[in-house]
Amino acid sequence: MTQLANDRAGVRAAPHLGGGLLLALLSAGTFGMSGALARGLLESGWSPGAVVLARLSVGALALAPFALIALRGRWRLLRAQTRPVLIYGGLGMAGTQFCYFSAVSTMDVAPALLIEFTAPVAIVGWLWLRRGQRPTALTLLGAASAIAGLVFALDLASGAGVAWAGAAWAFAAMIGNAAYFLISGETEGVLPPITLAGVGLALSAGILALLGAIGILPMHASSAPAAYAIGGTPWWAPVVALGVLSAAVAYATGTAATRRLGSRLASFVALTEVLASALFAWALLDQRPGVAVVLGGVLIIGGVVLVRLGDRSA
Repeated sequence: MTQLANDRAGVRAAPHLGGGLLLALLSAGTFGMSGALARGLLESGWSPGAVVLARLSVGALALAPFALIALRGRWRLLRAQTRPVLIYGGLGMAGTQFCYFSAVSTMDVAPALLIEFTAPVAIVGWLWLRRGQRPTALTLLGAASAIAGLVFALDLASGAGVAWAGAAWAFAAMIGNAAYFLISGETEGVLPPITLAGVGLALSAGILALLGAIGILPMHASSAPAAYAIGGTPWWAPVVALGVLSAAVAYATGTAATRRLGSRLASFVALTEVLASALFAWALLDQRPGVAVVLGGVLIIGGVVLVRLGDRSA
């Protein structure tokens, strides 16, 4: 019984620590490249909806065999989780990615991702209001640090102009990201994580394709080369990289890492996605983060860590 409880809680033995950390870092790194890769497509004439649809579709195809193997024909598990899976794929995946890519089309990648990564603060507020799980003093301190970090990341203190449309999209992505984690926690132990990821990718791709087909979501792509700081590249190269690396590989390695490290430690390591995103934006887009953005990132990451440590019931 003790071993079963430990497995469900995501607790793993020490020998898995090294491999789990490597997988978690690989997941964060591949997730972190998505914004910079997408920016090149957006500037070559792709709409945010088309970029997200391409990424999710390629990712769903790449992950489908592994998701089916893990499910092992137990379709009743999917039927029992219809509602949370719909929210997971529709809001947590499709909504988050579309809003994030819309944000990076009008603002730099690093601050957009920093805003999205304040999702744990939103989760704490949701659990407090909806479930009465009052945050600790450490959690509130973390929330204050994250909010202060936003001021620096958006460079509000200097009075400089802010891409408010991009910031609004980034905050919308934060809401979707919070929903992603909440639904993931509710379905833990019911659906295999890799199956949940695979079904979510397929479902979210289907939703976006439907919205595009009926004209609600603009869908236009371009065969023009995608331009990056390192030079131009054929349009299909970033599309394949987005789908295979920043979707399928990122979700698969993240799932494997969580099984080895447990959800708590894995979520700490996942914060390195912010650093990976900034590095890819620097390398591919020549977006060098300023001092204010770096300081904001430190405060936000520190705040999120404090929130995670203080919210014992998360």
